[in-house]
Amino acid sequence: MYAIVTDNEITKLITNPKSMVIGDVRYPAKIFSVWSASELNAIGIYEVVFDNSNKKDEKWYINTNQSYDFDGNEVTSSYGTATPKAHADSLWTQADSDDGDLPDDKEVGDVKTRGLKYNLIKDLKITVANELSKTDWYITRNTEKETAIPSAISTHRNAVRTKQAEMETAITNASDTPALETLYTYTTDSDGVQQPRPLGELPTLES
Repeated sequence: MYAIVTDNEITKLITNPKSMVIGDVRYPAKIFSVWSASELNAIGIYEVVFDNSNKKDEKWYINTNQSYDFDGNEVTSSYGTATPKAHADSLWTQADSDDGDLPDDKEVGDVKTRGLKYNLIKDLKITVANELSKTDWYITRNTEKETAIPSAISTHRNAVRTKQAEMETAITNASDTPALETLYTYTTDSDGVQQPRPLGELPTLES
């Protein structure tokens, strides 16, 4: 990405190099590939330097829009401070109602936006359902044919549900969004070996 700078102000961003007029001169698109940085700078074109140091994982945070700045020598694009996503549900309030923002099918106190905890537990339930579905046919066969369910299958299904309860408790008890993120974060030891995430994993038949 490039920026056009006029009188020390960024006047245009260029996402795709193309022919353009600067002043009274039309420059071909190939200047972006054959001219040096100093030659481009001389006519007011600067390649944008991206600073993503403040950008965070959007699963957990709401990033700001990028802002662009020219310091006299280079154009930089950067993010402001990211905001942790709320881990609790937000509700419709009386103020929403007073402002006319409350939908007709909602009441004050209804859920407005689901928080991280709800969505994480929802995703966990889907994963659990997928794992249990692999052995649901044993349950169906037992119901229809009274064929005994193998003990290993019953043990596995119980283990999945037990681990699900542990994981839901860990999610529910996390104090804030960074704590939730930590539950899902894998680390490596001094030998570079990946360690289990604090939340753990659901057992599988293979395990």
